[in-house]
Amino acid sequence: MKTKLVIFGITGDLAQRKLLPALAHIIEEGRFEELNIIGVSRHQVNQGQVLGDYYDKLNHLTSVYQMDLGNPEDYHCLRDYINQQEDEQTLFYLSVPPDSTSQIVENLGLAGLNGPSDKLLLEKPFGRDLASAHQMIDNTAAFFNEEQVYRIDHYLAKEMAQNIVTFRASNAIFAHLWSNQYIERIEVLALEAIGVEGRAAFYEQTGALRDIAQGHLLQLLALTLLPIPDDLHWDNLPALRLKALRALEIADPSRSVRAQYEGYRDEVGNHESMVETFVSMELKSNDPRWERVPMALTTGKALDRKKTEVRVHFRRMNEAQSNYLVFHIQPNEGIAIDLLTKKPGYDQEVEHQKLSYMYSSDTRLPDAYEQVLDDAINSRKSLFATSEEVIRAWEILAPIQDAWNGDMPLEFYPVGGSARPIIQSGIKA
Repeated sequence: MKTKLVIFGITGDLAQRKLLPALAHIIEEGRFEELNIIGVSRHQVNQGQVLGDYYDKLNHLTSVYQMDLGNPEDYHCLRDYINQQEDEQTLFYLSVPPDSTSQIVENLGLAGLNGPSDKLLLEKPFGRDLASAHQMIDNTAAFFNEEQVYRIDHYLAKEMAQNIVTFRASNAIFAHLWSNQYIERIEVLALEAIGVEGRAAFYEQTGALRDIAQGHLLQLLALTLLPIPDDLHWDNLPALRLKALRALEIADPSRSVRAQYEGYRDEVGNHESMVETFVSMELKSNDPRWERVPMALTTGKALDRKKTEVRVHFRRMNEAQSNYLVFHIQPNEGIAIDLLTKKPGYDQEVEHQKLSYMYSSDTRLPDAYEQVLDDAINSRKSLFATSEEVIRAWEILAPIQDAWNGDMPLEFYPVGGSARPIIQSGIKA
């Protein structure tokens, strides 16, 4: 179908770092020949400067439209400018600060830019807590049907995140082992070596719990836990993720830790900041297949390494056995199994080896935003979060948020430190 992609915030950081490169690659791959891009800006800008390095690939498809996002009349002018035809669809991508989203959604609806052939792409955060998430969803639902709304969690669109489901569904040996009978613990980690890196204002309003744990980590855990039917169809994936999330018990604040890296307060210019740059928590599921399996979610900044992974620990018959499988989400995407093998030589010594699958160095993996745009244009919703998933994730974390608003202590950790000691300092055995 002919598509017009309207990007609110075309000059912003996300559009410049992610959306424009993704669109350039999609066009280069020949995915969409009938695609037009309309970049919306509050100010008059030079189109060449907006497109930058991607000018040659995107200029012939792109125009920039200046408007006042707070003026409802400007949306009627935008509708005339788009001039959608019967054989076209329009995607509205809101790459804007969260406090602008509701106003834009309302003005789009009032201007009639919410018809059956219109789609709305929303970036997280989807609220700041359970109450605001309900309000945001209700405000959107007043103008757009749920089928029209595409809530982006780009972790779901990462190649290895999708591979978790494929790996589980397509390999009999692990399909048989995927329950509490054989798995004793699951860890989901998203660690970064960098600090807030110039995003002080955003991070002071958000923190690690809202930024990473509420969406990314819970979604990765849901992919790990969800039931896989024999007739798995990707269109059913959101419902299966929701089933896994609903089986998770509400978080226990005593099984969580929040921490902040040393020097953060100076970096953001707030010497009383209680914003966490590190969070870890243990969750449990009441699904009979996962009872008594602790599940740890951990994310943090300014640590000793960068990695995002799901680590599955299998039950051992004795302490000498190896027992884990790792999905490397980023970097070095792949799957690894820890093995113990006999060490070459005359003695009966053993050593750790990795049985692994990594994409070859010359394999180009689609960026998550390429997948997001491709799926939205083609009306595939399996990799987007539904309103019910969003609400359930906030319900799970609500007790932790309430505790942090009270007397929950804030730990401190050195820049470049390891995650394990921080976790142990807050979550006692």
